[in-house]
Amino acid sequence: MFRSEYSHSIDEKGRIVIPMKYREELGSQFYAVRGMEKCVSLYSCAKWEEIESKLCALATTRPKERGFVRLMMSSVSECEMNAQGRVTLPPHLRSLANLQKDVVVSGAGTHVEIWDKERWDAVVEPVNIEELAADFDIPL
Repeated sequence: MFRSEYSHSIDEKGRIVIPMKYREELGSQFYAVRGMEKCVSLYSCAKWEEIESKLCALATTRPKERGFVRLMMSSVSECEMNAQGRVTLPPHLRSLANLQKDVVVSGAGTHVEIWDKERWDAVVEPVNIEELAADFDIPL
């Protein structure tokens, strides 16, 4: 289970340090994909294979399903962590999420998300946690 939030930066080569807490669960090889709301999502190999099998089961005769599969599968990049816990994110994913310097690496339960710091603040700041907790009937 991925939890917590960390502030990091991307270097000029497109590398980012994966927080120590996430390294074991992600494994030394994992997948980076297009995330929701313009972030990059990281999945362990086992979790991505589970998602990929569901994607491949969608009907290719339906335009909406075909489009979703196309978007997701075209963005997938297999990544490998180096000995220092860094990973090089591919240029197309860095561009998609506008990852240039300051980023937030956030646990999202089943996966890790990497956000541009300004985008993260814009998405998280307006959220009213009390309303969401009531909507989902989760006492905090």
